[in-house]
Amino acid sequence: MRSSDIRTTFLDFFRERDHRAVPSSPLVPSDPTLLLANAGMNQFKPYFLGEAEPGHPRAMSVQKCVRTSDIENVGRTARHTTFFEMLGNFSFGDYFKQEAISWSWELLTEHFGLDPGRLWVTVYLDDDESVRLWRRIGVPSDRIQRLGMKDNYWSMGIPGPCGPSSELHYDRGPRYGPEGGPAVNGERYQELWNLVFMQNLRGEGPAKEGYPILGELPAKNIDTGLGLDRLAAILQDADGVCETDLVGPTLRLVRELADRDDEPVSARIVAEHSRSIAFLIADGVLPSPDGRGHVLRRLMRRAILHARRIGIDDALAPLTASVVAGLGETWPELASHAELIRRVVTSEEEGFERTLRQGTRFLDTAISRSSGTISGETAFTLHDSYGFPIDLTLDAARSAGLTVDEDRFGELVEERRRRAHDAGRDTKRTAVARRDLYRRLLAEHGRTEFVGHDTTEAETRILALAGRADASAGDEAEVILDRSPFYAESGGQVGDTGEIRTPTGTLRVLDTRPELGLHVHTVRVVDGDVRPGVPGHAVVDADRRAATARSHSATHVLHAMLRRVLGDHAAQRGSRVEPGRLRFDFAHFSPVDTAPVQTLVNDYLLDDPQVRVWEASRGEAEAAGALALFGEKYDETVRIVDIGDASRELCGGTHVAHGTQTGPVHIIGESSIGTGLRRIEALTGADALRHYDHEHAVLTELANLLDAPPDQLTRRIEVLVEAQRELKALQRKRLDDLVTALASAPEHHPGGRLIARIVDVPDLRAVATKLLPHADAVVLGARHDGKAALVAALGPGLDAPESDLVARASRGVGVGAGGQGRV
Repeated sequence: MRSSDIRTTFLDFFRERDHRAVPSSPLVPSDPTLLLANAGMNQFKPYFLGEAEPGHPRAMSVQKCVRTSDIENVGRTARHTTFFEMLGNFSFGDYFKQEAISWSWELLTEHFGLDPGRLWVTVYLDDDESVRLWRRIGVPSDRIQRLGMKDNYWSMGIPGPCGPSSELHYDRGPRYGPEGGPAVNGERYQELWNLVFMQNLRGEGPAKEGYPILGELPAKNIDTGLGLDRLAAILQDADGVCETDLVGPTLRLVRELADRDDEPVSARIVAEHSRSIAFLIADGVLPSPDGRGHVLRRLMRRAILHARRIGIDDALAPLTASVVAGLGETWPELASHAELIRRVVTSEEEGFERTLRQGTRFLDTAISRSSGTISGETAFTLHDSYGFPIDLTLDAARSAGLTVDEDRFGELVEERRRRAHDAGRDTKRTAVARRDLYRRLLAEHGRTEFVGHDTTEAETRILALAGRADASAGDEAEVILDRSPFYAESGGQVGDTGEIRTPTGTLRVLDTRPELGLHVHTVRVVDGDVRPGVPGHAVVDADRRAATARSHSATHVLHAMLRRVLGDHAAQRGSRVEPGRLRFDFAHFSPVDTAPVQTLVNDYLLDDPQVRVWEASRGEAEAAGALALFGEKYDETVRIVDIGDASRELCGGTHVAHGTQTGPVHIIGESSIGTGLRRIEALTGADALRHYDHEHAVLTELANLLDAPPDQLTRRIEVLVEAQRELKALQRKRLDDLVTALASAPEHHPGGRLIARIVDVPDLRAVATKLLPHADAVVLGARHDGKAALVAALGPGLDAPESDLVARASRGVGVGAGGQGRV
């Protein structure tokens, strides 16, 4: 059964059981506690926690996932991958264990045709109910094994929803390992489907030690994950996941390109990583030194090194193109970002070539200096700074008859991992604590009603002050209102400022941000005091809001014109929308001439296109061609902003009503901010006009200084620059002639050769340095503005300090002397 048929069979099965299909979320999650999407349930986390209501109590999805926790096993086992597709069915307080268990068994045995006699089940230690349910559908007791928290109690790896799980495993036969079930051998008894009974809340603590369970979730939920790669390997009778139709075409290309076929592990690593690389780039991840960009860079460097190990140079471009060709129909983002993927991998591979040369020299030096063992520190530097996997260092050492201190290397890797984990844990702990606080407020008071799309003023009531009972004049606090006209920062647009007037005091709103459906207003109490429960009148700074709206509409049009000029790969990768100015990050690989882009933007806005805002379901918006931004989280009902026929984007921000209201857009900068990532900065409206005025004033001042009309300034400055260049050349020649003349006639003394002269040059040190190879000592003097200057320089063979020479010379001209060491 092909992978496309597996997906269809799965979705059809659960569609018949009243599950609603939900598209895969991007690999870049909206959850700030996650680096990359690692499970099908990630996007449903708010439903499990009771923070949001699902549109339907049952869901199903095919979710893109990336996990690198087992990266060292990729290629070495039949089941490990860094990228995988997770088939999942979900219940949000609807059905529970009985349906999840019976449906999984029915689908695997009756629709996918797996032999029931080769299926094993694991359950959590004390989950007697699941054991009874498995026995009821015919699984014998000797194929049901009880395992502990490490194996059968699932969480996201961080505090949040969790619960006991039950897993279905398939016995692949004796050639994959010994008997004994999943508890003995995970390679032979391959895990296929994890059924998580999501009913608890996990606290802080490492999984391997058993994290604390804080209590029950608002409802009992189901979260399941069936690995498409692993099921495909079984249904296609493949040796492993890399031999299926998901990765197999790319693996075959690897073998065609390779000069050798005796490194099957390297071949599988290259093919598997190429798929991960293509999907990560298509979902907006670009290589960088940290964060998710570091994950991508690590995958790319591992793939490059293993490709070279089997004789393939410049491997990633053709191999990721193979991924796009094989999976682009199923995952259209691959096809639409094919050019971006090609450019990113080509650029990174070229850059890594330089790093690789440096690392190879470093390794060669370490080998030449080693008497028997390469230190763990050296191996770690190669691994951490140069991207060398430890197995390549081991191979190089083995070829030279050396060993590597692998124990010390492992300690350093673990130390680095622990530091990163501790730092991440602190960040996550802060984020979790803050979310817990606002979750309680949300449960007590509900979501903030945002009315700011229709008005800049509203009657409101102060529901709560975050973390305090009240605040008085001069205090800063975080205030939650029951309804608010203040836009909370999101989608790149800054939060609104303004004022809240209450019977007891006046508050200046400094910023507004969203938290779990609440608008959190950072305020300073201007006078009086503030406490929960009092009514108020909220007023947005209307001029600032209008200037921000101009920048936001201009950003949409700029995005559209960049794509028109450069191609669809020039998609938004970030933005900052502020009053009168904007910053726009986009994918591209070379500097952009912004003049034609600016002209297109302003010409289009001058045509005064109408700005239309409408709402639709996510499916309707996608069908209408609305652009969604990577990393942004959207509800089932979305807001769409059309600007004429040029731009259609999902957007919750504020906008002008017509194009001309943005005023002019003036691009003031374009630069690189990373591999394949560019940034444009621009001014809008009155700020753009003020900048034009300033530039005109500078131009006028230059014209007056150079006594030339503005349209002749460029030529006049070119003449001056050329004259300055010629003058510097003459000065260099004069200096060289002087050095040649002085060097030709040193004075010979018992202590060595001496050059001592009075010269007419401003930089005595430069002349002395140039003369030193021609003499053992140099003393130069000069007269500047009625003052004497002396410099002495000694060659390495003389022990006397330069200051002695300068002191003796200075007595002849009646001045003091000092020194700063040898030239």
